[in-house]
This record gives sequence, C-alpha cells and structure tokens, in this order.
Amino acid sequence: MQNIHQMQMMAAQAALKHITNKVILAVGTGTIVECFIELLATVREQIKATVASSKKTEQLLLAKGLPVIAFNSIEEITLYIDSADAYNNIKQLVKGDGGALTREKILANASKKFICLVDQTKAADILGKFPIPVEVIPMARSYVAREIVKLGGLPQLRNNFITDNGNIILDVHNLKIECPIKLEIQLNNIPGAVENGLFAARGADQIIVGLQDSVISLD
Repeated sequence: MQNIHQMQMMAAQAALKHITNKVILAVGTGTIVECFIELLATVREQIKATVASSKKTEQLLLAKGLPVIAFNSIEEITLYIDSADAYNNIKQLVKGDGGALTREKILANASKKFICLVDQTKAADILGKFPIPVEVIPMARSYVAREIVKLGGLPQLRNNFITDNGNIILDVHNLKIECPIKLEIQLNNIPGAVENGLFAARGADQIIVGLQDSVISLD
C-alpha cells in the first residue's frame, strides 16, 4: 500500500507544473486526486478558481482554502485534473469507482485540457477488466439492466450508494470492449441511463503515470 501511495504522490507532484497563473481548475475524485489537492496549497496564489466534480471534492478544496465556484457561472475550464480506474495506451479511460462519473464527464468535455493522474497499476491493454459503472435513474434500474445484458454485460447494483445527482450505479462486468467509443454510445443510448464510465470519445489529453521513483507522461 505504501508503494501505491508513493506512486500517487509522484504523479500528483508532477501535475503541479501544469498550474498556470489565473487558472480555472476543475478537480475530479479519487485517492490520487486527494494527494493532488493536498499539494495545491503550494500554488494557491496561481489559482483563480476551482470547480469540483463532487460534493466530497468541494469539501476538500474548501478545507484547503481554495475558492470553489459553480460550473454554471463560467463558460470554459482551463484545466481539468482527475484520476482513472483504468487506462489504455491511446488515453481512453474507465472512471466512476467514486460514483461521480457524470459530473466528471461534463467537466472533461468542458475543459481546454484534461490531465489524468494514475499509478502504474491502472494500465490495461484492453479496457473491461475493471467494471464499467453506469449511472441510472432509479425507476429505470431493471429496464437498463436488461438492456445491458443484451449487450453481453453483467450489471450489479452498487449497494447503499446514491450519486450526488440522486441516482444509482450499476457496475457492469464481463463486457468485451473491442471498440470503447461504440460501447460508450450504446450504453448512453439506453433510456434511463444517465452516463457511463467509459471516457473514450473524450479521453485524456495527457496521462501522468506515477512509478516507484519517477513519472512517465503519455501525451
């Protein structure tokens, strides 16, 4: 566990150099992002404002004395920093273990640059080993689950979890993801599905990967 934390801190530290003066910074979720938030105090004077992807992230940013503004109050985000549960070599991601995938995808698409922070254990030749979360309107749970089964997936309700949007999460196992963009669209086209955790159509612009003693960057 200590080695994982070390790799996360390496990536979080490397991300700080991308904080430019008067940046409007959107911030995602995850343990590596929490490491990044811990370090943001050192560059606080360069941050014009932050936008949080979740209520938990907002609380962490405010606790560090960082200004948090509503996404609806701005037109564009300079930089978005987030994490991923899995990534491939063309910077497509699986996200949503923390349940904030819908807001995260909104922020990713609204940002001029999206940098993803990961440790080396998140690498995947083919996405799908990590289950794909799908945020679902509660009354459509059974219908969406049946439609997912038709696609070859095995949906499992995430117990005792409600998103910040008041919805539920179905974690989908057993999907063979040969074309991530196609599957992302198929899942989102199911009525009642709000969003899914495949970030393929809008992947990361850059991935910073924390290793034991250094970082590598996929640009």
